[in-house]
Amino acid sequence: MAENDAVPAAPRAPDALHRYGPNPSQYAELYVPSERRLPGVIVIIHGGFWRDTYDASLGRPLADDLVRRGWVVWNLEYRRTTDGEPGPDTGGWPETFEDIAAGIDALGPALAEAGLEPGNVVVLGHSAGGHLGTWAAGRHKLPAGTPGAGPAVKVAGVVSQAGVLELWMANWLKLSHSAALKLMGATSEEDPRRWQWADPVRMLPIGVPVIALHGKSDADVPSALSRAYTDAARAQGDPARMVFTTGDHHALITPGTTAWDACLVALAELAVPA
Repeated sequence: MAENDAVPAAPRAPDALHRYGPNPSQYAELYVPSERRLPGVIVIIHGGFWRDTYDASLGRPLADDLVRRGWVVWNLEYRRTTDGEPGPDTGGWPETFEDIAAGIDALGPALAEAGLEPGNVVVLGHSAGGHLGTWAAGRHKLPAGTPGAGPAVKVAGVVSQAGVLELWMANWLKLSHSAALKLMGATSEEDPRRWQWADPVRMLPIGVPVIALHGKSDADVPSALSRAYTDAARAQGDPARMVFTTGDHHALITPGTTAWDACLVALAELAVPA
């Protein structure tokens, strides 16, 4: 076997598994570095257009790379949509949103149990995970009683990796066979308040910095969705910006790529106090 053909090391296993609810998808994996060289905590929210075809295994290579660099990492799983009828054991509105909220709030007790200080909590979300992470950063804007309202853990920043940051546009474009409509369970005409509470653009301003990275060759999520969010955020005084990277939709979640390196720079900017 040639040197360049060496089999990569298996990803490091999480240090602890925390369940924040009874459903099998309601859990998060905690990674603790042997030496915490970087402050803050990174919450990974995987993508996959909110469907249960994809799961938290997408975030494990990222968690492995980040923990080896000295970050504490929280790899979050959540209920996702299925091909069957919606229900309390599947995702969609409001279950997916409730899980993201509860999963991030569960980070506080988990860190206390491990004897760790949280510092800045920064979400790293890919595709649908970028949508959910940016939504989570604005939870404090939600009316009382709305799914996800009243956060116990504040999100200090978001690094969105090709995020579906404009839910109305994603639905209008019928991305991934109308995945946004499947998530929401009703059209915006049938339930406009539901869409208002679920779309990061409609929650602005949130006062939380968002760095939206998007690959120039992304054929899955148009960069216009990141641009729409960052333009609207800046127009309302929020600290947001868009960064184009090389590669396709998946380069941003592939450690070793130039796109992944850009994610590392963005994470350090938001998680490390100035």
